[in-house]
Amino acid sequence: MKKSLLVLSIALLTLASGFAQRKQRTEEELKPLEKAKDTASYNMWSIEFSLGQSKGVNPYTPGYFSSNPNAELGSVKANNINLAFRYMMTPKFGFKFDVSSDRLKNNSPESLPFDVQQYRLGVQGVINATRLFNAESQFDRFGLLLHGGFSYARVTPKYDSPIVGEIDNFGKTENTFGVIFGLTPQFRISKKTSLQLDVNMITNFRQHFAWDGHYSETQNNLAGKLLNASFGISYSLGDKPEHGDWAVIPSKQVKEIEALEKRIGEMETLMNDTDKDGVPDYLDVENNSVAGVAVDTKGRMVDLNNNGIPDEMEAALARSFASKDSVAKTVEASTDSALVTRFINDGYIATFFDVNKSKPTNVSTEGIDFMLTYLRNNPTASIDIIGHADESGDSVKNVKLSNDRAISVKNVLVKGGISADRLNVVSAGEDTSVDGTSAEAKTLVRRVTFKVK
Repeated sequence: MKKSLLVLSIALLTLASGFAQRKQRTEEELKPLEKAKDTASYNMWSIEFSLGQSKGVNPYTPGYFSSNPNAELGSVKANNINLAFRYMMTPKFGFKFDVSSDRLKNNSPESLPFDVQQYRLGVQGVINATRLFNAESQFDRFGLLLHGGFSYARVTPKYDSPIVGEIDNFGKTENTFGVIFGLTPQFRISKKTSLQLDVNMITNFRQHFAWDGHYSETQNNLAGKLLNASFGISYSLGDKPEHGDWAVIPSKQVKEIEALEKRIGEMETLMNDTDKDGVPDYLDVENNSVAGVAVDTKGRMVDLNNNGIPDEMEAALARSFASKDSVAKTVEASTDSALVTRFINDGYIATFFDVNKSKPTNVSTEGIDFMLTYLRNNPTASIDIIGHADESGDSVKNVKLSNDRAISVKNVLVKGGISADRLNVVSAGEDTSVDGTSAEAKTLVRRVTFKVK
């Protein structure tokens, strides 16, 4: 029996420690473990406290008994106090340190009186059997821990022997070593708290005191056995919301699928083409080009003469004014003027800004050039300069920022020779027409647009 207990305890410890050692063999193998700790959604430490009964199974001196079989349950007082700290290296394997106090007295009137105090320290490996067999969903709030390891104890008789002629062992202390193994059913009552029933069998290999306090000769090893059952509470330590024994741990396959879905989502975002010009947004430096107008490889509308009007639109206007009939020319001119006005008022002409900036970006000043040319060619026209901001940050500040952007564009046009009386500044504030969680989408609304009056 002694050998079987020793082998079982050593096996439990070897299984738990061997798993940890395998993770620590090389620096490369250690990195995934450290990453898992950093991103763990559960607490690895817990504290456990319990009260219960300890009973010395054997040995006893003739005339001494451990308990009264006829005693009522309510008359049996707790004689065991246990405190433990447990650390789970992984969701399935861990270890714990525990300290306990056992006070063994006679509870039977047929037994001679005795009083023995034992203080014990234990180091044990722990296995979360529920996770080991992948039965978390079936057990729900219930769980089961298996544990086993080594113990060190100090045994001290507290009661003088009543037998005349025997050696008085009162106050003498013996150090003993042994093994302990047990099981702990659990029931979760909150995310960080669970109730538990802990049942242990302790076998001391070096013990010469009987549980009644009598001493055996040194050469006669008594190999005492102690049975303990206690009821208590386990509380998770840490800033995570879940107790380590109950948190849902995604499997490796689930994590791989989530990572793959994230990568696909990122690729889809990169391949978005907001202005439908055939150039993905991540390559498009001018993502507000007019649909149907030719663009280069960077999404910029082709403007070879750099006059602020895309070449295709300029060619269309030139064809309109190429008519030989002056009346037809006037009609076409007015038609083209209405087309350009609609082009402006629909927001195709715009200039863009960086985050929290009121100065236009270098690549978006073509919109201002276009409006400067338009106002010079239409001296009676006046316009609204409408500033916009994305919905990031404080709304009041965004109203001021959109106004500052409109003023900045107005100042450029005034310096270009346009009378300030023809330019009216409008603050449109936040533009919520795009996805506020998308950084790419928000670049489209940090802008100034124009409206011909």
